[in-house]
Amino acid sequence: MKELTRPQDRILFIAPQPFYEDRGTPIAVRRVLEVLSAAGEAVDLITYPVGEPVSLPGVRIFRVGTSLPIRRVSVGLSARKLLLDGLMLPAIASRLRHEKYGCIHAVEEAAFPAAVMAQHYGLPLLYDMASSLPEQLGRHRLLGSGIAQNALRSCERWLLRRAELVVCSAGLKPYVESVDAGIAVREWVFPGEAQCVDRESVRRLRLELAIPEGAPVVVYTGTFAQYQGLPLLIEAAAQVHERLPEAVFVLVGASGEQDLAEFKDMRWLRIVRRRPRTEMAMYLAMADVLASPRAYGDNLPMKVFDYLAAGRPIVASDCPTHRTVLDDSRARLVQSTPEAMAASIIDLLLDPDKASSIAQAARHYAESRFGPTAFAEFVKDMYAVVRAGRFSPTAAGGTLPANHGK
Repeated sequence: MKELTRPQDRILFIAPQPFYEDRGTPIAVRRVLEVLSAAGEAVDLITYPVGEPVSLPGVRIFRVGTSLPIRRVSVGLSARKLLLDGLMLPAIASRLRHEKYGCIHAVEEAAFPAAVMAQHYGLPLLYDMASSLPEQLGRHRLLGSGIAQNALRSCERWLLRRAELVVCSAGLKPYVESVDAGIAVREWVFPGEAQCVDRESVRRLRLELAIPEGAPVVVYTGTFAQYQGLPLLIEAAAQVHERLPEAVFVLVGASGEQDLAEFKDMRWLRIVRRRPRTEMAMYLAMADVLASPRAYGDNLPMKVFDYLAAGRPIVASDCPTHRTVLDDSRARLVQSTPEAMAASIIDLLLDPDKASSIAQAARHYAESRFGPTAFAEFVKDMYAVVRAGRFSPTAAGGTLPANHGK
């Protein structure tokens, strides 16, 4: 990937999340920054004071609220998040006053103030839309009301129409186009973390988790947020246990004591605290089946890309979100009921040939469509489009077709 940087092309990247932390959006942000760094780009990142330190050539990190006693920011709306978002406003304004930028890349809610400031400074805006904010807040006690939702959707429509390019989570493109068919939009797709894991490492992990030798294992990875649909999977696990008592479900991603205490009496469950991303390949390699339940939400969970690359059979809720990259040849897509999910998991555990066929199709699809080279080209073309000040479907999606999941 050739160097693209010109003196006036420094990128202002605004990410209102902990950085770095092993969860969805921060993982995505890091991957984009790694591509930009490798390409010789100059980037200023404004982000929260929470997270592991990261050092990338060409990337300067400016953290807001470093003097505050904040050590953790959970997923979703919270007082801490609102406070840190507020502190981002003067930080963004200061950067724009003191540095010359070629464009602004703003993630999630940071795009609202970024759109105002981009217009003031005459800069193109790339809106990184991880989710629809009205949909995300639809179950909030106050912000889920009809009046609040109408106001939020009006604000979102205003923002979408002011971005030079909207790059959204896989599954959100139809929603964005329903707002305005003229909006320039592309969907993120990420290379999975397929890694070679030796059998001894998997054997030690099973011993650590007290999983008997030969016992089938079903693995879930990700946050324990409500939208992930874990209650559905846990009910399915109980039904699988009735049919296959030796089966063990491993749920990786707990973040609090409540996550752990709630399931301590279920001997067929292993609840694992959030682990570094570098360890996830071992958990995926241990799995006989990978599970992705989904309660609600139009954005595709990033773990699905890792699931595909792992070459293990996948059982997932049958919803438009999952069908952006999954189909019936490379996954079992089932109704969002415990009975349907349990039945498919049991079927795959009892039919190794069928499970192997689905797993091989999944891995082949990941290797042919979501490799690191294609992702780097996508990022390069995305910024070329934004900097040019116009949207070109060929330039923005030449390496990743709009119907990639079909």
